[in-house]
Amino acid sequence: MHRRTFFRNAVSAAGLPFIMAFAACPATAADDSGGVSELIAPGAKIVKIASGFTWAEGPAETADGAIYFTDNREDKVHVIRPDGRVELFLGPGEAWKANGMFACPDGCLVVCTGAPNALVEIGLNGGKNILADSVDGQPFNAPNDCWVAPDGGIYFTDPYWGREEGRSRIRHLSPDGTKVRNVASDMVRPNGVVGSPDGRTLYVSDWNEKVTYAYDIGRDRGLSGRRLFAPEGDDGMTVDVAGNVYLTGKVVSIYRPDGSRIGEIEVPETPANVIFAGKDKKTLIITARTSVYSLKMR
Repeated sequence: MHRRTFFRNAVSAAGLPFIMAFAACPATAADDSGGVSELIAPGAKIVKIASGFTWAEGPAETADGAIYFTDNREDKVHVIRPDGRVELFLGPGEAWKANGMFACPDGCLVVCTGAPNALVEIGLNGGKNILADSVDGQPFNAPNDCWVAPDGGIYFTDPYWGREEGRSRIRHLSPDGTKVRNVASDMVRPNGVVGSPDGRTLYVSDWNEKVTYAYDIGRDRGLSGRRLFAPEGDDGMTVDVAGNVYLTGKVVSIYRPDGSRIGEIEVPETPANVIFAGKDKKTLIITARTSVYSLKMR
Protein backbone atom coordinates (compact mmCIF):
# COMPACT_ATOMS: atom_id res chain seq x y z
CA MET A 1 0.00 0.00 0.00
CA HIS A 2 1.31 3.43 -0.89
CA ARG A 3 0.13 6.86 0.18
CA ARG A 4 -1.07 9.04 -2.67
CA THR A 5 1.45 11.59 -3.92
CA PHE A 6 1.52 14.40 -6.47
CA PHE A 7 4.07 14.05 -9.27
CA ARG A 8 6.51 16.85 -9.88
CA ASN A 9 9.80 15.27 -10.89
CA ALA A 10 8.95 11.90 -12.41
CA VAL A 11 10.39 10.85 -15.76
CA SER A 12 8.33 12.26 -18.63
CA ALA A 13 6.76 10.14 -21.35
CA ALA A 14 7.42 10.73 -25.03
CA GLY A 15 4.46 11.63 -27.20
CA LEU A 16 4.15 10.41 -30.78
CA PRO A 17 1.64 11.92 -33.22
CA PHE A 18 -1.22 9.92 -34.67
CA ILE A 19 -3.27 10.75 -37.72
CA MET A 20 -6.43 12.55 -36.73
CA ALA A 21 -9.62 11.27 -38.36
CA PHE A 22 -12.61 13.61 -38.71
CA ALA A 23 -16.01 12.29 -39.64
CA ALA A 24 -19.54 13.21 -38.70
CA CYS A 25 -22.82 11.40 -38.87
CA PRO A 26 -26.27 12.15 -37.48
CA ALA A 27 -26.73 11.41 -33.79
CA THR A 28 -29.22 8.59 -34.03
CA ALA A 29 -31.36 8.33 -30.93
CA ALA A 30 -33.37 5.12 -30.69
CA ASP A 31 -35.62 6.86 -28.20
CA ASP A 32 -37.96 4.84 -25.99
CA SER A 33 -39.79 7.72 -24.34
CA GLY A 34 -38.93 10.97 -26.06
CA GLY A 35 -36.22 11.78 -23.54
CA VAL A 36 -32.99 11.20 -25.49
CA SER A 37 -33.68 13.96 -28.01
CA GLU A 38 -33.99 16.35 -25.07
CA LEU A 39 -30.50 15.41 -23.89
CA ILE A 40 -28.69 15.84 -27.23
CA ALA A 41 -27.87 19.36 -28.44
CA PRO A 42 -30.04 20.50 -31.38
CA GLY A 43 -28.57 19.35 -34.70
CA ALA A 44 -25.64 17.62 -33.01
CA LYS A 45 -23.76 14.94 -34.93
CA ILE A 46 -21.50 12.17 -33.71
CA VAL A 47 -17.97 13.13 -34.72
CA LYS A 48 -15.02 10.74 -35.00
CA ILE A 49 -12.14 12.63 -33.36
CA ALA A 50 -9.46 9.92 -33.39
CA SER A 51 -8.98 6.50 -34.93
CA GLY A 52 -6.52 3.69 -35.57
CA PHE A 53 -6.66 1.85 -32.25
CA THR A 54 -7.38 -1.74 -31.27
CA TRP A 55 -9.61 -1.31 -28.21
CA ALA A 56 -10.10 2.31 -27.11
CA GLU A 57 -11.16 2.36 -23.46
CA GLY A 58 -11.02 4.22 -20.16
CA PRO A 59 -11.41 7.90 -21.17
CA ALA A 60 -10.58 10.61 -18.64
CA GLU A 61 -10.33 14.38 -19.07
CA THR A 62 -7.78 16.34 -17.05
CA ALA A 63 -8.11 19.95 -15.92
CA ASP A 64 -6.16 21.23 -18.93
CA GLY A 65 -8.80 19.83 -21.30
CA ALA A 66 -6.72 16.88 -22.52
CA ILE A 67 -8.55 13.58 -22.96
CA TYR A 68 -6.57 10.46 -22.06
CA PHE A 69 -7.69 6.97 -23.01
CA THR A 70 -6.25 3.47 -22.98
CA ASP A 71 -5.72 0.78 -25.59
CA ASN A 72 -5.37 -2.19 -23.26
CA ARG A 73 -4.74 -4.79 -25.94
CA GLU A 74 -1.85 -2.75 -27.32
CA ASP A 75 -0.60 -1.76 -23.83
CA LYS A 76 -0.79 1.96 -24.63
CA VAL A 77 -2.26 5.18 -23.28
CA HIS A 78 -3.08 7.94 -25.78
CA VAL A 79 -4.02 11.58 -25.30
CA ILE A 80 -6.08 13.99 -27.37
CA ARG A 81 -4.75 17.49 -26.70
CA PRO A 82 -7.12 20.50 -26.53
CA ASP A 83 -5.92 21.57 -30.00
CA GLY A 84 -6.93 18.18 -31.44
CA ARG A 85 -3.47 16.60 -31.66
CA VAL A 86 -3.45 12.88 -30.83
CA GLU A 87 -0.28 11.62 -29.14
CA LEU A 88 1.04 8.44 -27.61
CA PHE A 89 1.33 9.17 -23.89
CA LEU A 90 2.62 5.80 -22.65
CA GLY A 91 3.84 2.99 -24.89
CA PRO A 92 4.12 -0.78 -24.40
CA GLY A 93 5.82 -1.60 -21.13
CA GLU A 94 5.22 1.93 -19.85
CA ALA A 95 1.42 1.75 -19.77
CA TRP A 96 1.35 -1.26 -17.43
CA LYS A 97 -1.68 -2.67 -19.35
CA ALA A 98 -3.80 0.29 -18.26
CA ASN A 99 -7.57 -0.18 -18.42
CA GLY A 100 -10.11 2.07 -16.67
CA MET A 101 -9.03 5.57 -15.60
CA PHE A 102 -10.36 8.55 -13.65
CA ALA A 103 -8.93 12.07 -13.60
CA CYS A 104 -8.36 13.70 -10.22
CA PRO A 105 -8.53 17.45 -9.46
CA ASP A 106 -4.85 17.46 -8.42
CA GLY A 107 -3.82 16.75 -12.00
CA CYS A 108 -3.13 13.02 -11.94
CA LEU A 109 -4.85 9.96 -13.35
CA VAL A 110 -6.04 7.08 -11.19
CA VAL A 111 -5.62 3.98 -13.33
CA CYS A 112 -6.48 0.28 -13.06
CA THR A 113 -3.51 -1.67 -14.43
CA GLY A 114 -2.95 -5.29 -15.36
CA ALA A 115 0.87 -5.51 -15.25
CA PRO A 116 1.13 -5.21 -12.30
CA ASN A 117 -2.44 -5.85 -11.11
CA ALA A 118 -2.80 -2.65 -9.17
CA LEU A 119 -4.48 0.70 -8.62
CA VAL A 120 -1.95 3.23 -9.86
CA GLU A 121 -1.54 7.00 -9.86
CA ILE A 122 -0.03 8.34 -13.08
CA GLY A 123 1.21 11.91 -13.28
CA LEU A 124 0.75 13.93 -16.43
CA ASN A 125 4.50 13.70 -17.01
CA GLY A 126 4.22 9.91 -17.07
CA GLY A 127 5.49 9.16 -13.56
CA LYS A 128 3.75 6.28 -11.79
CA ASN A 129 3.03 5.45 -8.16
CA ILE A 130 1.31 2.26 -7.01
CA LEU A 131 -1.52 3.21 -4.67
CA ALA A 132 -2.49 -0.36 -3.77
CA ASP A 133 -1.92 -3.88 -5.08
CA SER A 134 -3.26 -6.11 -2.32
CA VAL A 135 -5.73 -6.29 0.55
CA ASP A 136 -5.14 -8.22 3.78
CA GLY A 137 -2.05 -9.73 2.22
CA GLN A 138 -3.90 -11.05 -0.84
CA PRO A 139 -2.92 -9.66 -4.27
CA PHE A 140 -5.56 -8.07 -6.47
CA ASN A 141 -7.15 -10.09 -9.29
CA ALA A 142 -7.30 -7.71 -12.28
CA PRO A 143 -8.47 -4.16 -11.46
CA ASN A 144 -10.81 -3.05 -14.24
CA ASP A 145 -12.45 0.33 -13.65
CA CYS A 146 -12.50 3.02 -10.96
CA TRP A 147 -14.40 6.03 -9.65
CA VAL A 148 -13.07 8.70 -7.31
CA ALA A 149 -15.74 9.78 -4.82
CA PRO A 150 -16.23 13.41 -3.79
CA ASP A 151 -14.30 12.77 -0.55
CA GLY A 152 -11.29 11.44 -2.47
CA GLY A 153 -11.85 7.77 -1.73
CA ILE A 154 -11.58 5.41 -4.69
CA TYR A 155 -13.99 2.61 -5.55
CA PHE A 156 -12.70 0.09 -8.07
CA THR A 157 -13.82 -3.20 -9.54
CA ASP A 158 -11.51 -6.20 -9.30
CA PRO A 159 -13.00 -9.14 -11.21
CA TYR A 160 -11.52 -12.63 -11.17
CA TRP A 161 -11.41 -14.13 -14.65
CA GLY A 162 -10.65 -17.71 -13.64
CA ARG A 163 -13.11 -20.47 -12.78
CA GLU A 164 -12.96 -20.21 -9.02
CA GLU A 165 -16.19 -18.60 -7.82
CA GLY A 166 -16.43 -15.96 -5.14
CA ARG A 167 -13.13 -14.20 -5.76
CA SER A 168 -14.37 -11.10 -7.57
CA ARG A 169 -14.56 -7.95 -5.47
CA ILE A 170 -15.50 -4.30 -5.37
CA ARG A 171 -12.82 -2.55 -3.35
CA HIS A 172 -12.34 0.87 -1.75
CA LEU A 173 -9.17 2.85 -1.08
CA SER A 174 -9.50 5.37 1.74
CA PRO A 175 -9.18 9.10 0.93
CA ASP A 176 -5.77 9.28 2.60
CA GLY A 177 -4.56 6.27 0.61
CA THR A 178 -3.66 4.22 3.68
CA LYS A 179 -6.34 1.53 3.74
CA VAL A 180 -7.92 -0.68 1.09
CA ARG A 181 -10.85 -2.93 1.92
CA ASN A 182 -13.40 -5.14 0.26
CA VAL A 183 -16.81 -3.48 0.16
CA ALA A 184 -18.74 -6.05 -1.90
CA SER A 185 -18.24 -9.64 -3.03
CA ASP A 186 -21.71 -10.42 -4.36
CA MET A 187 -21.08 -10.01 -8.09
CA VAL A 188 -19.71 -12.55 -10.57
CA ARG A 189 -17.41 -10.23 -12.55
CA PRO A 190 -17.83 -6.54 -11.66
CA ASN A 191 -16.76 -4.25 -14.47
CA GLY A 192 -17.84 -0.64 -15.14
CA VAL A 193 -18.35 1.58 -12.10
CA VAL A 194 -19.46 5.15 -11.41
CA GLY A 195 -21.05 7.07 -8.55
CA SER A 196 -24.04 9.42 -8.50
CA PRO A 197 -23.39 13.18 -8.46
CA ASP A 198 -24.28 13.37 -4.74
CA GLY A 199 -21.90 10.51 -3.90
CA ARG A 200 -24.63 8.42 -2.27
CA THR A 201 -25.10 5.69 -4.88
CA LEU A 202 -22.58 3.45 -6.64
CA TYR A 203 -23.49 1.83 -9.96
CA VAL A 204 -21.61 -1.32 -10.97
CA SER A 205 -22.10 -3.59 -13.96
CA ASP A 206 -21.64 -7.34 -13.94
CA TRP A 207 -19.89 -8.55 -17.09
CA ASN A 208 -21.10 -12.11 -16.65
CA GLU A 209 -24.72 -11.48 -15.71
CA LYS A 210 -25.11 -8.61 -18.22
CA VAL A 211 -26.90 -6.43 -15.69
CA THR A 212 -26.11 -3.27 -13.72
CA TYR A 213 -26.63 -2.95 -9.97
CA ALA A 214 -26.94 0.03 -7.65
CA TYR A 215 -25.58 0.15 -4.10
CA ASP A 216 -26.09 2.63 -1.28
CA ILE A 217 -22.85 4.24 -0.09
CA GLY A 218 -22.85 4.46 3.70
CA ARG A 219 -21.26 7.00 6.02
CA ASP A 220 -18.50 4.47 6.64
CA ARG A 221 -18.00 4.34 2.83
CA GLY A 222 -19.24 0.75 2.78
CA LEU A 223 -21.84 -0.58 0.32
CA SER A 224 -25.28 -1.97 1.11
CA GLY A 225 -28.74 -2.42 -0.36
CA ARG A 226 -27.72 -3.94 -3.67
CA ARG A 227 -30.55 -3.78 -6.18
CA LEU A 228 -31.02 -4.32 -9.89
CA PHE A 229 -30.69 -0.98 -11.64
CA ALA A 230 -30.70 -1.92 -15.33
CA PRO A 231 -31.34 -5.24 -17.12
CA GLU A 232 -28.22 -4.76 -19.22
CA GLY A 233 -24.53 -4.72 -18.42
CA ASP A 234 -21.84 -2.48 -19.76
CA ASP A 235 -18.12 -2.03 -20.15
CA GLY A 236 -18.05 1.52 -18.82
CA MET A 237 -20.44 4.22 -17.67
CA THR A 238 -20.86 7.84 -16.66
CA VAL A 239 -23.52 10.13 -15.16
CA ASP A 240 -24.78 13.59 -16.09
CA VAL A 241 -25.62 16.43 -13.71
CA ALA A 242 -29.22 15.23 -13.43
CA GLY A 243 -28.02 11.82 -12.27
CA ASN A 244 -28.92 10.00 -15.50
CA VAL A 245 -26.67 6.99 -16.03
CA TYR A 246 -25.09 6.26 -19.43
CA LEU A 247 -24.16 2.60 -20.05
CA THR A 248 -22.03 1.32 -22.92
CA GLY A 249 -23.11 -1.98 -24.44
CA LYS A 250 -24.11 -2.41 -28.08
CA VAL A 251 -25.24 1.23 -27.86
CA VAL A 252 -25.06 3.98 -25.25
CA SER A 253 -28.14 3.32 -23.10
CA ILE A 254 -29.43 6.05 -20.80
CA TYR A 255 -31.33 5.47 -17.55
CA ARG A 256 -32.89 7.84 -15.07
CA PRO A 257 -31.78 7.60 -11.41
CA ASP A 258 -34.95 5.61 -10.64
CA GLY A 259 -33.92 2.93 -13.13
CA SER A 260 -36.39 3.77 -15.88
CA ARG A 261 -34.88 3.68 -19.35
CA ILE A 262 -34.83 6.94 -21.32
CA GLY A 263 -33.49 5.48 -24.56
CA GLU A 264 -30.23 4.97 -26.43
CA ILE A 265 -27.67 6.62 -28.68
CA GLU A 266 -26.37 4.58 -31.60
CA VAL A 267 -22.64 4.81 -32.33
CA PRO A 268 -20.83 3.75 -35.56
CA GLU A 269 -18.81 1.23 -33.53
CA THR A 270 -19.65 -0.69 -30.38
CA PRO A 271 -18.92 1.67 -27.45
CA ALA A 272 -16.68 0.63 -24.59
CA ASN A 273 -16.70 3.63 -22.27
CA VAL A 274 -17.98 7.18 -22.01
CA ILE A 275 -17.41 10.47 -20.13
CA PHE A 276 -18.59 14.08 -20.21
CA ALA A 277 -15.85 16.53 -21.20
CA GLY A 278 -15.18 20.08 -22.38
CA LYS A 279 -15.14 23.38 -20.49
CA ASP A 280 -18.91 23.19 -20.03
CA LYS A 281 -18.94 19.40 -19.59
CA LYS A 282 -21.54 19.15 -22.34
CA THR A 283 -19.58 16.96 -24.75
CA LEU A 284 -20.06 13.22 -24.57
CA ILE A 285 -16.79 11.41 -25.34
CA ILE A 286 -17.26 7.80 -26.43
CA THR A 287 -14.40 5.32 -26.80
CA ALA A 288 -15.51 2.63 -29.24
CA ARG A 289 -13.20 -0.13 -30.37
CA THR A 290 -10.92 1.45 -33.01
CA SER A 291 -12.03 5.07 -32.57
CA VAL A 292 -13.01 7.89 -30.23
CA TYR A 293 -16.22 9.86 -30.90
CA SER A 294 -17.77 13.03 -29.51
CA LEU A 295 -21.37 14.24 -29.33
CA LYS A 296 -22.57 17.64 -28.10
CA MET A 297 -25.21 17.43 -25.39
CA ARG A 298 -27.57 19.96 -23.86
